[in-house]
Amino acid sequence: MERFLSKHIADVTGTLSGFDRLVFRGTLRMLAHRGGMMHYLHAVRVLLKDFAGHAEALTRRLKDASEDLAKRTLRPIIYLQSSAINKETIARETAGADGIEQGLICILTAVEPCLSYQIVRNRNTKTIELEPRHRKCLYLYHYQVHPTFGFMHARIQTWFPFAIQICLNGREWLARSMDAAGLHYIRRDNCFTWLDHPEQAQRLMDRQLQTAWPDVLNGIGRGLNPEHEAMFQDFPMQYYWSTYQSEWATDIMFRSPALLARLYPRLIHHGLTTFLSPDVMRFLGRNIPANGNLHGNLQAEVVSNVKHRPEGVRIKHWVGENSIKMYDKHGNLRVETTINPAFAGAGCGRLQDLPRRGEQAGCGAELAAHAQRGRRPAPPRGGLPRRQQPLPRRPGRGREHHLARGADRAAVPARQT
Repeated sequence: MERFLSKHIADVTGTLSGFDRLVFRGTLRMLAHRGGMMHYLHAVRVLLKDFAGHAEALTRRLKDASEDLAKRTLRPIIYLQSSAINKETIARETAGADGIEQGLICILTAVEPCLSYQIVRNRNTKTIELEPRHRKCLYLYHYQVHPTFGFMHARIQTWFPFAIQICLNGREWLARSMDAAGLHYIRRDNCFTWLDHPEQAQRLMDRQLQTAWPDVLNGIGRGLNPEHEAMFQDFPMQYYWSTYQSEWATDIMFRSPALLARLYPRLIHHGLTTFLSPDVMRFLGRNIPANGNLHGNLQAEVVSNVKHRPEGVRIKHWVGENSIKMYDKHGNLRVETTINPAFAGAGCGRLQDLPRRGEQAGCGAELAAHAQRGRRPAPPRGGLPRRQQPLPRRPGRGREHHLARGADRAAVPARQT
C-alpha cells in the first residue's frame, strides 16, 4: 500500500484502517448441548416432566428484568410483527424523534428462529427425553447510544440456552473517541471523508485492539439480563464470548471523488481479470502453495462479483461465507475483509484471536497497490484469526456452497457472477 500511496500522494489526504462491523456471540456453554443441559437440570433438581414449567418461569424472569429499565425510563418497547422489518431504521428514527444522545433508545421484540430444547417421547423406550430443536421464540433487541461505542444494539434469546448477540461498529466508536479528543472530521454514514488529523485518528482506532472484551461484553450482557446471577445461583455460569463476524476496513481518502473516479475503473478491471482462485484463497487465510497448485482433495469455490450500486461500483471475492471487497464510497477507496463462521473456512474465534493491526488490513488494503504494481498479491502476514462456532447454524441458511475439486480450479480465474 505504501507504493500505491507514494504514487498518488498528491491526490490522497490520508488513510484509516480498523474495525467496521463487529458481532459478538455470548454462549452459556453448559447449556449449549444436550449433555450439559441434562447436567444442569440434575444439579438444580428439575425432572424432565417439569422442564417446561421451569423453562417458562426463567423466561418470564428474564423478560421482566430485561424490560424493567425501559419501563422505568419510559422508553418504548415495540413488538414487531415480522422479523424482516428493519430494526435499525426504527431505532434511529426513535432516537431522532426523542432526542436520545446517550442511554437506552428502545427495546424491539420479535419472534424469530432459535435453537432451543423440547421434551419428546421416545417410542422405543417409552420414556421422555430432552432434545435440541430448531424452534421460534421471542428475542429482545436493546438499542442504545453507548457512552463508548455510540449507536449499537444487543439481543438476547428468551428461551434456553439464552444466547446473546452484540453488534457494534468500529467507525461509530471512533467518532465518539474523536469527539472526546476534540478532533474534527466529516462523516457520511460509517465513512469519514475528511479527517483533520489522520495520524491521531489512526492512533485512536489502534486503541480499539487493546480492549478488554470479556469485561466490556459482560457489562452489556448484564444490561440484557440483570437477573442472570439470581437465575443461576444454584448452578453459577458465565457467558463465553466469541467473534461471530468481524469486518476490517481500510479507507484511502482522496481529495475529491473525481480523482478516484479516474483511477477506479482500472482497479476494478484488474481485480476482476487478474486474480485467480488461489490468490483469493490466500487472501482469506487458506494455505495455498506459491505455485498455485491446489491439493486435489480441496473442496472450495471462489466466486467473484461486480455490482453497480447507487453509491458506486463494488467488486467482491468470496470463499464460502468469507469475503474481500473493494468499492468507492463517498470519494474514499475502501477495501473490506469480512470473516464469518468457521464452516466457511476461517472460523469464529476467541476474543484473543481478533486481528492485530496489519493482519486483515494487510489482507485487504493492498489490493489497490497490487493493481498498480501489476502482480498478484502475497499472502497476508500473520494469517487470519481462527474462529469456532459454539452453536450449530440453522440448516438451509446462508449461501449454498457448490463444491469443486481444487486441482480443476488451479489455472482458471474466480467464477464471475
